[in-house]
Amino acid sequence: MTSPAVAVDRDPAPAPPPAPARAFGQAAPPLRRSACRVLIGNWTGHSTVPSHGLYPHQWSWNSAFIAIGLRHLSPLRAQRELETLLGAQWGDGRIPHIVFNRAVPLGAYFPSPDFWRSSTAGAAAGAPRALETSGIVQPPVHALAAWLVHRADPEASARRGFLARVHPRLVAWHRYLADRRDLGGGGLAAVVHPWEPGMDNSPCWDGPLARIEPAAADSFRRADLVHGAAADRPTDLDYGRYVRLAAEYRDHGYRDAAAAHPFAVEDPGFNALFAASEHALARITQALGGEPDVHRERAAALTDALVARLWSREAGQFLSRDLRADGAGPVTGRLVRARSAAGLLPLLAPDLPPAVAGALLETVRGAHFGLGTTVRLLPSYDLRGAAFDPHRYWRGPAWFNVNWLLERGLRLHGAGERADALAGEILRAAEDSHFAEYVDPYTGAGRGTRDFSWTAALALDLLARRARQDPAPVPAPRKDS
Repeated sequence: MTSPAVAVDRDPAPAPPPAPARAFGQAAPPLRRSACRVLIGNWTGHSTVPSHGLYPHQWSWNSAFIAIGLRHLSPLRAQRELETLLGAQWGDGRIPHIVFNRAVPLGAYFPSPDFWRSSTAGAAAGAPRALETSGIVQPPVHALAAWLVHRADPEASARRGFLARVHPRLVAWHRYLADRRDLGGGGLAAVVHPWEPGMDNSPCWDGPLARIEPAAADSFRRADLVHGAAADRPTDLDYGRYVRLAAEYRDHGYRDAAAAHPFAVEDPGFNALFAASEHALARITQALGGEPDVHRERAAALTDALVARLWSREAGQFLSRDLRADGAGPVTGRLVRARSAAGLLPLLAPDLPPAVAGALLETVRGAHFGLGTTVRLLPSYDLRGAAFDPHRYWRGPAWFNVNWLLERGLRLHGAGERADALAGEILRAAEDSHFAEYVDPYTGAGRGTRDFSWTAALALDLLARRARQDPAPVPAPRKDS
């Protein structure tokens, strides 16, 4: 499948430079002022925590989404958000899912730096020696975020050399995923821990996790239950399996070729974001005077691989592939029949076959997800699934980043009215829930922590785009046109 260059940025022109934070807040509607308050309050001086209590460090894909919203408040601060994260990149190219703040006590979060031991255990993989990180990754939203941040104020970005600084790091990050994480040999990046695809506690991982012997209950202490209700969080059994997987990866020096990877899954959401970010990296490369075709070609190849390996015509959506499934080959694996919202995110790929895109649009509003018919916001898991829970972490609640991504995908594939309706529901739920971490998809009632940074950031982005009445993203002209 040959793909044209694709416009991943909806902004038809650079946004005007924002006013200082105080004046910006005073002139803004109440929701915008509140969103700015959250982002200012969660700023640490160099990056933004998701929330001060439950998540007191820097998280990888959180920072990407946060930067997308911060660009409307301060493009400079948005650039610093990404630069700080990329400054923790490992020598092998991976961007770790947590960058630890050494000023935060070890007991404030688990797994803490003394569990991951990145600077020593990860030395062979090129972990930084001057700071501590985790050893796993999160979805690659970063190139998309970097391009959108640049577009917020291209002149200031050029003066600071922002794109020139982040470009080689983004290239290395994508190379790591393409080369070291293609564990199935089919052209998709595999995740090796349930925390890596972002949807940590999804029922999609129940089958692959069932093979993992959990760590002893007395070998770790969960800090998340201090700040969150147990009914909303993963179970102790699941957490023990998470700890076991992370410890085994650490004990293999975080070297992908050396580790056994008893959990290895090709996730459609992770790879859809990889494809979208390859399109964005093509734009970044072109803006710097380079040749973008290698990134366009990789984006097209990722889309082809998504369809070939993860598309289920029967389900009308993409499914995850368990590469270590019992009774299947270690490379081929088999599809996990559980349906999650991740299987709808390939709508972010502009070059999906029309029949596939059309089926996805039907599935979004069908009985399993019910967007606009049964629920206000897209649930993270199948409404009809036996494991659906509207309150428990990633097992049914609606998440703002997933709905923001779906809103982009709907627009990209011509469902503008549905995208408008979804954007309105996102903003309404963000305001009513006081920027909750996630919400009940039926009622919009907030769950998890409040004043959550990416909720505020993405609300700010939707407000800004609504104010400018940005058009939907459309394919850019072909190179020869």
